[in-house]
Amino acid sequence: MNNYKISFIGGGNMAEAIFANALKNDVLKPQNTMICDIDEKRLEFISTKYKMQVTSEIELAAQFADIIIFAIKPYQYEKAIVETKSKFNNKAVISIMAGWTTRQLVDSLDLKARILRTMPNTPAMVGEGMTALCNNHTFKKEELEFATNLFSSIGKYQLIDEELLDIFIGVAGSGPAYVYMFIEALSDAGVLNGMPREMSYKFAAQTVLGAAKMVLETNAHPGDLKDMVCTPGGTTIEAVASLEKDGFRNAVINAVNKCTKKSKELSSNKQ
Repeated sequence: MNNYKISFIGGGNMAEAIFANALKNDVLKPQNTMICDIDEKRLEFISTKYKMQVTSEIELAAQFADIIIFAIKPYQYEKAIVETKSKFNNKAVISIMAGWTTRQLVDSLDLKARILRTMPNTPAMVGEGMTALCNNHTFKKEELEFATNLFSSIGKYQLIDEELLDIFIGVAGSGPAYVYMFIEALSDAGVLNGMPREMSYKFAAQTVLGAAKMVLETNAHPGDLKDMVCTPGGTTIEAVASLEKDGFRNAVINAVNKCTKKSKELSSNKQ
């Protein structure tokens, strides 16, 4: 267990997903953690439920911490740090914001802060997140160890080249939304054929969960796993053929391409 003091700038859903799981896994201690947010009701909720220190003042949160986590919306960032950036001097900063590259963060802070850019996804809320950590960070070895422990508490993590982060966002950052749409469509089909809605949701969601677990735990190619379900002349291959005819793969690939392009645009607009 480390003795770092940690401040979250922003106390929204993703921040809560991180600190709630980190507290549960003993990566964070309430007395060593502070949450900063402008929503007083949100701060009251966090203080009551998690017994952590809270503040609406960024300066206080920065002064308190050894490691600061930027968990605000990308469009809020510039306004949030304009008058307080000197307080981040010689601090370790973890960013979970889309659209702000490591270089842009360094330039915006204009001081000697150590930066680690990351991107978690929303399944972090149930401890099954996937987080990318950019390997061009300037963290000290022990600070990086803390960060990997932190993101391990919400699921899995992977160090990647920052040039791959926009693609990561297209595949994994936004990916849960595509999966939710698939689950909803699968459930709608069940209802269309006479299955009760709640039952259909349960069957669809558990099927996606189980299929994903098979990919991760068997290390088999997804195509091979698909083939295992498709008996000659059977029901599954009939459905697969229909998906192919209707452009299922192409629709997914196009969606990821669009998302990746948008993520790149968010960064390039700040040049």
